[in-house]
Amino acid sequence: MNAITAPHHPIAVVGAGLGGLTLARVLHVHGIPCTVLDLDASADARTQGGMLDLHEETAQAALRAAGLYEEFRALVLTGGEETKVIDADGTLRHHEPDDGNGGRPEINRADLRRILLDSLPDGTIRWGAKVTSAEPTDVPGRHLVTLADGGRFTTDLLIGADGAWSRIRPLLSDARPSYTGISFVEADVLPGSERHAEIAAFTGGGSAFVLADGRALLTHRESDDRVHTYAALKAPESWLGTIDFTDAEAARTAVLAVFDGWDDRLRALIADAELPLTPRPIHALPVGISWERRPGVTLIGDAAHLMSPFAGEGANLAMFDGAELARAIVEHPDDPEAALATYEKEMFPRSEQLAAESAANLTMMFGPNARQALLDMFAGHAGPTAAQA
Repeated sequence: MNAITAPHHPIAVVGAGLGGLTLARVLHVHGIPCTVLDLDASADARTQGGMLDLHEETAQAALRAAGLYEEFRALVLTGGEETKVIDADGTLRHHEPDDGNGGRPEINRADLRRILLDSLPDGTIRWGAKVTSAEPTDVPGRHLVTLADGGRFTTDLLIGADGAWSRIRPLLSDARPSYTGISFVEADVLPGSERHAEIAAFTGGGSAFVLADGRALLTHRESDDRVHTYAALKAPESWLGTIDFTDAEAARTAVLAVFDGWDDRLRALIADAELPLTPRPIHALPVGISWERRPGVTLIGDAAHLMSPFAGEGANLAMFDGAELARAIVEHPDDPEAALATYEKEMFPRSEQLAAESAANLTMMFGPNARQALLDMFAGHAGPTAAQA
């Protein structure tokens, strides 16, 4: 098969994450078809992570554009905006109950993704389609995309929604994610475990922050009542590699050692967690990443502007990117280059501002006087939630 005989998709979206699905849905609302390709074998091939807090000005705006806002509201977690700041010795320093009037309601990522998936026509998503490369053709703006199974297709509008290690980004930029200096280990204390009730009451129905000396325990309650924790450490990139996560008990012991001397109820977030634990090194693209306009291709979400989770904007911004790009395509139906130029002109400064905020928050949360800085943040305005990680 060559570029001339390959199947053709006028609009191809690489990645069926929240950004790619939002883009496809808003296009569908306006009668514009697209093809979404994803490397997973099916929609249920893997777990989709935990809770997300959706912001009024970004993800919620995107869901309104997608005509799915009411479906989202029906699945919001009651009590999910409760917030606590706790000292390493167990002292409660700050508590904001969820009064039901907050602007960042929480929803399970899998539930949100299902809303989007169910809103798309059959055949929109091509599962098991791992993109290995993409290259311009002789036709201006058209690209030839190659899949892992040897299949190929051409497209007039190629949109990379394929995350941190995007296969589409190299068409536009040489930038690659770099390690931020922070590593996470994820853990879950499940309902029914010996100390779940005590731990859940201690950490609350939403998010809790414990910060001290370059270490943190960031928790949030899931929709199934489990307590999900990010054990975070300012550490060299090699630190996670010193732990054998295939040996579950040894990994637990190594992570617990980071929190020696902390309150027993906090250590129980690891000690009583379901095994195995999950390592997560945190990467980010350079703040202010941009590129010269190149015909027929653009990026959304983490593919465009991966940032650390400490501004809480990853999923929110991906969904907003998708909705805004769809809006630009709708407004320029016969001029895709005008659509891409309009989208990128607005996306670059928006993402730069939020990436800078994210980087500053990371420095604050793992720097000297982190706890007091966080308390000051909460005193001044609504701060982040642990689910944003």
